Amino acid sequence: MVQMILKFIIAASVISFCSWLSGKKPQVAGFIVALPITTLLVLLFSHFEFYNPQNSVIFARSIFVGIPVSLLFFVPFLVANRLQLGFWTCYLGGIALLVAGYFLHKFFISLF
Repeated sequence: MVQMILKFIIAASVISFCSWLSGKKPQVAGFIVALPITTLLVLLFSHFEFYNPQNSVIFARSIFVGIPVSLLFFVPFLVANRLQLGFWTCYLGGIALLVAGYFLHKFFISLF
């Protein structure tokens, strides 16, 4: 139970800090969020919790494929000015692209 609470505190602290920083220095916050901090934390937490190197390798491969696929979320934001899209259109369009990305991820993972 203590381990789970510690994980919550660490994860919440990272998210809260980046959210706070996005109001002060959005470029720096964006860079920090783009770092694989979450991946580093989750792989570490998973290793210490389950001690299964084989699952950690499979998990890391899935993340490797998932990162570029997850970038589909940002495509509507990239073309927002050109297509005059609002925030909610971009946000919901990005989520729709993530759903399609899930199936791409599933396909690419089957190749490994």
